[in-house]
Order: sequence, then structure tokens, then C-alpha cells
Amino acid sequence: MRFLPTGEQSDFARTLHGLLAASQVPAAVRAWGAGEHGPGRALWSRLAGTGLFALAADEAHHGAGLLPVELALGFVELGRAGVPGPVVETAAAAVLLSELARLGEEGDDGPAKRFLPGLVAGEALATLTLPGGSPYALDADAAAYCFTVSAAGELRLARGAGTGTGTGTGTGEPLRSTDPARRLSRPAADGELLAAGPRVVAAAGTALGWARLLTAAQCLGVGEALLASTVRYVKQRTQFGTPIGGFQAVKHRLADTLLAVEFARPLVWAAALGLAPWEVAAAKLAAGEAAYAAAMTALQLHGAVGYTEELDLSLWLRKARPLRDAWGSPAACRAAVLQERERERER
Repeated sequence: MRFLPTGEQSDFARTLHGLLAASQVPAAVRAWGAGEHGPGRALWSRLAGTGLFALAADEAHHGAGLLPVELALGFVELGRAGVPGPVVETAAAAVLLSELARLGEEGDDGPAKRFLPGLVAGEALATLTLPGGSPYALDADAAAYCFTVSAAGELRLARGAGTGTGTGTGTGEPLRSTDPARRLSRPAADGELLAAGPRVVAAAGTALGWARLLTAAQCLGVGEALLASTVRYVKQRTQFGTPIGGFQAVKHRLADTLLAVEFARPLVWAAALGLAPWEVAAAKLAAGEAAYAAAMTALQLHGAVGYTEELDLSLWLRKARPLRDAWGSPAACRAAVLQERERERER
């Protein structure tokens, strides 16, 4: 199995890296957290211009085909840059609609025709809730579309959504997360019915796997960013006339963090190649824990300055814990892996 990206995949990742490096992402994150979505939407449009969201939609609906490896590479870059907004949820919604069209009868692709072109082009943001995920939708106040799938297999467009204005679809005030740039709300359950039946359940299961995979990729990028920032800091910060990076205890802490990140990387690529639920769960578990460990290392080695909101480091520190738990907590991911092992023993 090949775990190294092809030349074309590497070029795509470098394109995203360069675009994000020139886009003042920290300022967009702070604005998003303050409720000002303009800079984030402008960044979203530039990302869509690279074809990023087209990787989550089928070719029949303006997509590039469902390409999980390329999309995972892109989401590592989004995590490394700290991009705000429901990026995972928009991609998962595109997968859901594409799968729904694929599983339906010929000509039964109304929801895909209606929503996918806007999602692929970056003209609209989407969020969603799925069975097996959280009942709360991320950034429904910024999303044009909020999709909900019930355990009974009903796909609905939440009430107040679909206007393209992102005026909010939840009930009551959004809940704030540890990350100020993440708002959670419970969507209304009586929205427009778009589809129902077993194919909705099947499509939702596929979308859940993609959401978990892409969150794992984001976690990997966040862990890389935190580690790189910490290494730069310990080379500059001196104590007793010596950079603290030369101290043995600091080296050991950084080495442990690097091992966690590098151990997670091949699991993410294996999950993207195979999309087996237990592989995706293992990747999410490893990447989420690596990102959280990187955050704890960064906080400790930066000392008191690590707590300050003025330091850009805080934008990544506050992402690590929510992303670790999003679309599959560590306990849920462990349970998925253990269930697969039990099934193997029974065979």
C-alpha cells in the first residue's frame, strides 16, 4: 500500500498551502469568532477556486468525483492553517447528496441538483447532523443550508435554511465551544423533507465516515502547526543564557509529540485509501489524540505567554480539544475499532 502522495497530489497540497499562507487566516478566524463572517467567506471562495470542495461531489453534479485521498490532503492544510467554518460539514453534505443521487433511481437526484452546484462553487456553506454524530450543527448561523438526517432515515432542510444568507437555523442562542470560532446549535426538526428511506440511511453512513476522516486530517494539520510553532519558540526562548530547546526534558517532550503526530499520519492515509469504518475510527482516534497532545506540549513549553489570546498560538490551542471530540469522540472511535476486532474473532 502506498502512503506517499503522488506528484499531482503534492502539487495540490502545495497550492493550498501557498494560498492559505497569503490569506491572513488568523485575522479571518478572529473575525469569525466575533460573528463577522466576511473574511471567512472570502477565504472560502478562494479555497473553492482550487477545486477543493469539488473533490467531495460526483462528476454528474459539477464535482471532480469522490476523491478521499486528495480531500484529506487538502484538509491537513486547512487544519495547519486553522481555517474557520463548517468545512468538514460542507464536504460531508456534498458526499451525502452525491451518495443519495447514486443510490436513487434514474432521475431521482433532485436534492443533488438543487444544492451541489452551490456547494462545489463555494457560493454556499452547509452544515449537517447525522445519526452517530452530535445532535448539534456547527456554525448554523453562518451556513446557507443546514441538513438533518434522522435515525428513521429522513433527510430534511432545517427550517430557515436555504436562503443563502446564513441567518441561522438553530433553536435558541448558539452554544459556544472551547474554540470561539465554533458555534453549535440544535437544528429545528420540522424542516422541508428532501428524501426518506433506506438509501438516506446508507448515504448518511457514508457521509459520517467522510466527516470523521476529514476531521482526522484537520487534527493532523493542527498537530503539525502546534508542534512547528513550539519548536520555533524553544529555539528562541532562553533561560540561564541557553535556548530552552537544548534542555533534555524539553527535547523528550517534543520527541513524544512528534512521534504521536507521525504515528497518526499513515493511519489517516490508510483510512483515506480504504474508507473502512474501523480504519477511519483508528485514524480519528490517533490524530485527535496527537493534536491534543501537541496542544498540551505547546501550552507547557510556551509558559504563561501560551495562555494569551493575543498570541496566534491560541487559535490552534483552542481547536485541538473540540476537533478531537467532533464526529467521533475517543471513546466512540475505540468502540468502533474494538467492534471490528470482535467481528474478526467471530469469523
